Amino acid sequence: MRIILLGPPGVGKGTYARFISEKYNLPNISIGNILRNFILNNKNSFLTHKIKKYIDQGIMVTDSIIIKIIKKRLINIDCKQGFLLDGFPRNILQANILKQENIKINIVIEFYIPKNQIVKRIIGRKIHESSGRTYHEILNPPKIKNKDDITGEKLITRIDDNIITINNRLKEYFIQTEPLINYYKKKLLKNNFFYKKINNMSSILSVQKKINNFLNLIKKNK
Repeated sequence: MRIILLGPPGVGKGTYARFISEKYNLPNISIGNILRNFILNNKNSFLTHKIKKYIDQGIMVTDSIIIKIIKKRLINIDCKQGFLLDGFPRNILQANILKQENIKINIVIEFYIPKNQIVKRIIGRKIHESSGRTYHEILNPPKIKNKDDITGEKLITRIDDNIITINNRLKEYFIQTEPLINYYKKKLLKNNFFYKKINNMSSILSVQKKINNFLNLIKKNK
């Protein structure tokens, strides 16, 4: 399975990317986590300052930087049997580059919540910085307040999780990324391509069940 997750910031892609990755033994390739880890481990580099500036302002990192990182990651041996992409592609150009590089995607899952719920989802979000595990103070709290469930390390609030930056990120998403929905829906006419839109306003367990039913049906039909 070579899966792409689509949906605006705050829709829950990170939560369900982790679930799918663990359930189906797929490498979870989150461009956001890759960029944040790069910043964490290369604090004084010129590229770090450049990437951090984009992220802090809620602006998409340039295609040239993102594509270079993703291509390097996808040639790793753990991706040969499948992978999950969260946060890539972010526009039609990046999707076309995947196609040009003969990186075939066969499953797209689109997560949806109403626009007026997005800010509520992001405000109150907590992150385990090194792994990218995502929590929410109300919707998905950690077992111990402000502590990661697995390591016990302190959770952080991302610097870009503020109203101004969130609105910038949403504007970028609806202009650049939302057109990917129709781009991939057109592939439904082709064999061995599957698309699923999931409303993420229900409970985490309910959404996980929808994902399982969809992916298990695909596996049975192969």
